[in-house]
Amino acid sequence: MIRALAVALAGLLMTGSANSAEPTYQIFDFKDLIGWEADDHDAALRVFLNTCPDLEDPDWASLCAVAQNISSAKAFFELFFRPVLIQDGTKPLFTGYFEPELDGDTAPSDRFRFPVYRIPSEARENSVWLSRREIETSDTLRGRGLEIAWVDDPVELFFLQIQGSGRIKLPSGRHIRVGYAGANGHPYRSIGVELIRRGIYKPHQVSAQVIKSWVRRNPVDGAELLRHNPSYVFFRTVNQVPADEGPLGAMNRSVTEGRSIAVDPAFTPLGAPVWVEKAGKLPMNRLMIAQDTGSAIKGAQRADIFLGTGDTAGRVAGKLRDSGKMLVLLPIQRAFALLPEGGE
Repeated sequence: MIRALAVALAGLLMTGSANSAEPTYQIFDFKDLIGWEADDHDAALRVFLNTCPDLEDPDWASLCAVAQNISSAKAFFELFFRPVLIQDGTKPLFTGYFEPELDGDTAPSDRFRFPVYRIPSEARENSVWLSRREIETSDTLRGRGLEIAWVDDPVELFFLQIQGSGRIKLPSGRHIRVGYAGANGHPYRSIGVELIRRGIYKPHQVSAQVIKSWVRRNPVDGAELLRHNPSYVFFRTVNQVPADEGPLGAMNRSVTEGRSIAVDPAFTPLGAPVWVEKAGKLPMNRLMIAQDTGSAIKGAQRADIFLGTGDTAGRVAGKLRDSGKMLVLLPIQRAFALLPEGGE
């Protein structure tokens, strides 16, 4: 699963508030959805079909079978689903996440000096192993054949570890996709929060790009700042996903830029279509598919939008923090079963 969120990348404490009320359910008509008529329903259906064969509940499995042979995606959603607004008393919040892409090579050089490691046996065998500082300032891992690749930027490597997955672009143009394989067992400490504590920035100023810029402008102090986070992540190669497809989400299928979201599965079933009405500078009214989860995604009106791969997607994700609302498209009988007795 892609683990990073805009929150983690910015180093902020936006971890999702606890549910403050029992969930309520309200069924909407499709005509009530802002922008529904103008959306690309075919694009949403293609993403739905990517994961719906894995849904085992009979109603979802039946709809997935129907979806394989339909002439109108819009009619399919309107005929077999109902939009349900689920609320639990927490404020709606949309953030964005992305897949980082680093420049690297399969052999070290003057440019590519920073290794991306597989997990060593010691880290597997011990719940808590060496800290980031101890790993980076010792020869413990060197010369053991644990390197997947070497990259050219230690700051981007640090953020790759926060993200938990990404791609490495080789000089040949080929890509290596890496995924989370384990960690050293130390707790994660936010370097964004540490910059705020030191008085270098105020909370509203901190973002992934701001942190990266500060570390690069202050290489000595920057290296020490990164070691403030003792957690260290190891990787594995992810060969089952072609480089031109998105990374794996929680359903072990590729997520799709602008159409896949991470949700709280306590409220939104994985694989379900979700209508998103996001406010902010870049409003978005779009049918997406719940295909991922995240530790900071808690609540009925909380979602993280997958925005793609690379620096451009990262910059957008780092700034996205908007309100709005989301409605889960549920099979008709399932939707009405959520209403209180006598409800409409």
